[in-house]
Amino acid sequence: MAVVDIPPFERFYLRHRDEIYGYLVRLLGRQAAEDAFQETFLRALRGYPALEHGRHLRAWAFTIATRVALDERRRSRAIPVEAPEQGILDGEPAYAELAHLAGDLPPKERAAVVLRYGYDLTYADIGAAIGSSRDAARQAASSGVRRLRRSLK
Repeated sequence: MAVVDIPPFERFYLRHRDEIYGYLVRLLGRQAAEDAFQETFLRALRGYPALEHGRHLRAWAFTIATRVALDERRRSRAIPVEAPEQGILDGEPAYAELAHLAGDLPPKERAAVVLRYGYDLTYADIGAAIGSSRDAARQAASSGVRRLRRSLK
């Protein structure tokens, strides 16, 4: 397997910032996403020098973002999460269609559904992002989709 060079952190940040921010907004709402976004990239910056290769940087960034979001949700369970703000239609990415549907799912299921069907990540990458195995990620996405189907009936 070929070693993939690690790009400078600034290039990594510029490439992934919008996608990570959008993901955090869908998980946490706009206000909480701002802080989580900063924390995500601070953690990434701290860990960046220890990376051995540049493979799967996108999944690595989503893993950090998911863990930051889960930490934030645990801290603020008693505080209701604001509804995500609706963006401009022509500027909204395809995964934004999931925001109003996945908002009531448990955190791991919501993350698995959004990462799979909004960002088209593999189950292995989703598992890494939510801190579980590929099979657990597949199960979380499947459970999330089943809940969504029941709620739409």
